[in-house]
Amino acid sequence: MTIELWPNGAPYQAGETEEDRPRLIAFPVASQKPVGCVIVCPGGGYARRADHEGNPIAEWLNSIGIASFVLHYRVAPYRHPAPLEDCRRAIRWVRSHAEEYNIDPAKIGMLGFSAGGHATAMAGVHHEPGNPEAADPIDRVSSRPDALVLCYPVISFVQAHHSGSMRNLLGEEPPQELRERLSGELAVNAETPPTFLWHTADDAGVPVENSLLFAAALSRNKIPFDLHVYESGRHGLGLASAHPQAYTWTMECANWLRKQGFAPEE
Repeated sequence: MTIELWPNGAPYQAGETEEDRPRLIAFPVASQKPVGCVIVCPGGGYARRADHEGNPIAEWLNSIGIASFVLHYRVAPYRHPAPLEDCRRAIRWVRSHAEEYNIDPAKIGMLGFSAGGHATAMAGVHHEPGNPEAADPIDRVSSRPDALVLCYPVISFVQAHHSGSMRNLLGEEPPQELRERLSGELAVNAETPPTFLWHTADDAGVPVENSLLFAAALSRNKIPFDLHVYESGRHGLGLASAHPQAYTWTMECANWLRKQGFAPEE
């Protein structure tokens, strides 16, 4: 099932194609009681969205009893703040429709890969409260995710940054102030959600320092986190089911999500 986030037109919308209209793909689960939900943000350097980091991830989440939605957020030529607005709207939409999908509105997380990890981290550090006066009832609820899962994420635009993601999101020569605002390690605070991170130490696409910087910021702010760094592995592993080391990330993440109350105990 496909859900258009703004049926009457999205903020900054510049056309009428599918790529101009952010949407969610629903992957519900059957359950006797409300379940946790995780919104999936595929990677792709803010230039595209990688298929193997979308639906297969939602299906894995379903397999451990978690409802999921895959977010088709806007990418280049769209720039900031369109992807962040899409993430905020996705969280608000799911929270607003939690009863309809048998979802616990206090257990709505986000999971992102690479640049989708950046979008997810931004949703976690730059969330907004609901506006009780908003005409749109969806805007009356909070956009704060209850948990973050960051998979080989782009985090920093000032240290060890991924130049392609930054260029696609911010343009050729973004001002230093904007680079700093959109560097997750500089924006973590006491309201940042608990976070699970994984990366490979020799990732040639997005340096592992991105995850390390975010984890250090979480530690300084006393935010619970679970960090896994595997010795080797190419960028973009997705489920990593055939990788001799990183394949365990899904097991570790499932255990962490159970601890957070998102998934039933085995």
